[in-house]
Amino acid sequence: MGSLSTGGGSSAVAASAHAGCERFRRTDPLITKVSRKKLASDLGAPDVSAGIPEARWMRAMTFERLVHSDRFVSELLTKAVGQLGLPRPGGVRRRSGKVLVDITAAELAAAHARAAEGHATMLTELAVPFVGLEGQAGATPTKPDFAIVCPRVVDGDGAGSWLIMGDAKDYERVRSRIDDARLLKGFLQVALGAESAKAWSKLPAGMVVHEWGALAVPRNAFLQPEAVVERLDDHRAEVRARARERTDALAAHDTYATDTNDPTGYVQHLEAEYDPSSCPTCNLFTYCRDELRQAATPDALLIELGVERLTRPAVRGLVDGTGVVAMASPQVLANIRATASGLPEWTTRRRVDPVGLPGAINVVLAKSDAAALGVHGIAVQQVGASGPGAWRRLTFLEPQALQTRTAVMGVIGAALREVRHAGAGPVHLVVPDKPTADLLVSMADSLAGVELSRLRWQHDLDTGRSPLTFDGELAEVPAALGDDERLAVSFLLEADRARAMSLRSAIVDLRGVLATHVVAGGPSSDSGRLDYLVRWAGASQPVQHRDISDEIAQQLHTPGARLSNEASDEIHAAHRRRTTDEAAYRQLVHAAIDYRISVHEQATAVLDALPISKLRAVHRVLEMDAQEVWGRRVALHASDLVRFSRTFPAWRNAQVDMLDADNRCASQLTMLADTDCALERAQDAGVRELAEATVLTTTPLRLRVRSRRLVEGSSVVVLHVNDAPVVEEANTTVQTQKGSFKFGQLPIGPLTREADAEGLRWSPGVSVQLQVGDRLILADASWFKTFRSGHEIAIDRPKLDERAAPKSTCTPSSFASDPPQHRWCCRPHEDAEAEWSDTLAARRARGELNPQTWPPLIDEDRFDVGINGPQLVTADDGTAVPADLTLDDIE
Repeated sequence: MGSLSTGGGSSAVAASAHAGCERFRRTDPLITKVSRKKLASDLGAPDVSAGIPEARWMRAMTFERLVHSDRFVSELLTKAVGQLGLPRPGGVRRRSGKVLVDITAAELAAAHARAAEGHATMLTELAVPFVGLEGQAGATPTKPDFAIVCPRVVDGDGAGSWLIMGDAKDYERVRSRIDDARLLKGFLQVALGAESAKAWSKLPAGMVVHEWGALAVPRNAFLQPEAVVERLDDHRAEVRARARERTDALAAHDTYATDTNDPTGYVQHLEAEYDPSSCPTCNLFTYCRDELRQAATPDALLIELGVERLTRPAVRGLVDGTGVVAMASPQVLANIRATASGLPEWTTRRRVDPVGLPGAINVVLAKSDAAALGVHGIAVQQVGASGPGAWRRLTFLEPQALQTRTAVMGVIGAALREVRHAGAGPVHLVVPDKPTADLLVSMADSLAGVELSRLRWQHDLDTGRSPLTFDGELAEVPAALGDDERLAVSFLLEADRARAMSLRSAIVDLRGVLATHVVAGGPSSDSGRLDYLVRWAGASQPVQHRDISDEIAQQLHTPGARLSNEASDEIHAAHRRRTTDEAAYRQLVHAAIDYRISVHEQATAVLDALPISKLRAVHRVLEMDAQEVWGRRVALHASDLVRFSRTFPAWRNAQVDMLDADNRCASQLTMLADTDCALERAQDAGVRELAEATVLTTTPLRLRVRSRRLVEGSSVVVLHVNDAPVVEEANTTVQTQKGSFKFGQLPIGPLTREADAEGLRWSPGVSVQLQVGDRLILADASWFKTFRSGHEIAIDRPKLDERAAPKSTCTPSSFASDPPQHRWCCRPHEDAEAEWSDTLAARRARGELNPQTWPPLIDEDRFDVGINGPQLVTADDGTAVPADLTLDDIE
């Protein structure tokens, strides 16, 4: 019998994004005896999308080596043990299982004996028989990255040892945090190790697998590992179910090769749960997609597009020729119509975005896969009163270096300073996609942490104390941020704090803006790429959606921050040779930046041809108001370097009412301008203030109103007639007032019922040209502020932060002259960090901080302080990427 590949400690059992797919489960290497990559090749559909870039693999291996290194063993072990409420070990040591089952068993026995003496052991590179397959000839073991063996005490006496299973995952921190979905996948892998260890016959007597597990993840941009613990009850139950499913499948099926040399007969009867957004990380994606394309049935096309299962019956009529369509999302309907016609579907919404206006700063960059915050190159363009300026480009020979992040902030900060000096209105960073914005904000947060630590350590030096890190190590005081660098960091963190505000637009996602105006055909997930949307937006003749999807997927370059696998490998290889052939590296980076600039300019040109909404000025006013407050923060250094997760509780509490006002204003403005959004909400039975109506007669004007709330006696205003927003009509007026935005010449009137007449009679104060059968979207007039004129409504203008931000009367001396009065508005960072430095020094003198205290404290700020440390310890560039692994295994 050949080797049974159980997937090691990988996500193949339960953590995979594809675990719900029967075809994925039944093509497990455990069953087929070959990797899915080999199987895909045997099927005649080789995998071209699921591979791991070399730089990304090198980063994963670098982090794993850091977890195994002596430098971090003590910290990882003690903080994991401490978080679980276990006694402080008398000593710490590290041992390796060398990825061999027998050696792992011997090391566990030795660690168990040491635990009886009060010592803890971190065992790395384990190999444990896969749960349910111990003794199975040829079965490969699970390979947890590490496990901790520590004393188990019951009623004060030693009772054996705990075995705490762990795994290492170099998950990126996006805006300082790791999303819960990734942590779930990681802990499912930890649970697999726990279940396998519990079932292992060679587990030493008296050693108990702990019900909690540990996941080592990067605490900052330098890949310094920290331990996160989680109770594994639910995770282990899921793993047990998936493991039983795998072993049952193994018992029930032979490999496809035992019956035929053609694997198709085995695979084709397995049902695939196809999802175009997640399936590309599976080796069988091309095979499954080709199968759907060749089926040529209405349901196959809808599945290919990514239409949800419950929605398909409602929209099948758009592709089966019947034309029968039930209620569905306008976005889904437009996507299917565009696919069928081969032409883009344009929405009726006019532009409110600031793209191309004076004050906009266009930014594109190429991210390095070798580092969470690494950047190969960046280009920045300012838009002034006379139009766009020249692009300024930078290429970085050391993408991971702190100096690279500083340079990125410097070039953006210089553009911000010049645009603000020109006084053209609010400032906006226009980026091609959300990952670009996330990367920039994450870089700003990293540098803000360094700067705040510098302020604290400088105060230590000024008072004669040694500057110490959170864990009590001697700190190296970094250089201060320059003015332009600090301005960029402050602006990006302002954008991060403003994420909860729907009306804020400090950072503009160009792809998202274009997607509000054009709906492309093909899989909806493909529209996540800006170049795909641009390609569809430029189609004047019918196109084949599959041709465009394949063309874009085969592009060497991408429009956003992340590189394609092929481009990543090329640039990574050239970067390794940069000392001998710097020109080749620069040329590749320039090509990547050039493509991004080209797509950015094409997208801007598409938007330039679209009509402008009357509400654009409203949005400009709202953003300008908010940036005035930010300008005061910058001038006074008042909490402008604080990310959203580090804002004061008092500040967050003060934002509750502002958030409510912002959400209400944003919703009302959207309902006025966007027909599709308004229609979708009007058709939602849970929405009280909107309703869909049909004109029955025009003289008198009677409507059939599809609402149980807008009834006789209700006063209503028409927001949209068919697909036309009333607010965009030539006679509609928009007036900006101190506390509101007033809209005039709108048709408003009461609904009344007449005997023996169908529908409700409507008597608006302003006449509106309607025809029988017209579709109207009505809003309850009381949802807005109304006036005696009978044709005006007003939307309240959200108030500015008056409790936790500098006031217009605050000056640089305000806090010094009256600290209690100005503590929450204009207190400068320098004073706040000095006070915190004194507080930490006092706590350290009392033995309340690491490393004296137990359990160890966890640094929730996770500032980047290891400037000259572990980023220099990297895996060998020659580390080969395993051919049978996909991004799903490491992400």
